[in-house]
Amino acid sequence: MEIKISRHAKRQMKWRKITDAEVEAVIAAPDMQEDTIKSRINALKSFGSRLIRVTYCQEGDDVVIVTAVVKGE
Repeated sequence: MEIKISRHAKRQMKWRKITDAEVEAVIAAPDMQEDTIKSRINALKSFGSRLIRVTYCQEGDDVVIVTAVVKGE
């Protein structure tokens, strides 16, 4: 499985100071998951006081990160 990060997600991660490692951790072991539109999945995981939500979709064997946000900021 390869994780591909969209241009939009990279920009959001930079603005919100979310690292690649945090995104990978959210995908690998989320605290909570919920289905959304267009067969996407929201995965949430807390890192101390930060709650990070990563929206992604499966494309074959790959995971495509659509966006990443810090909830509560």
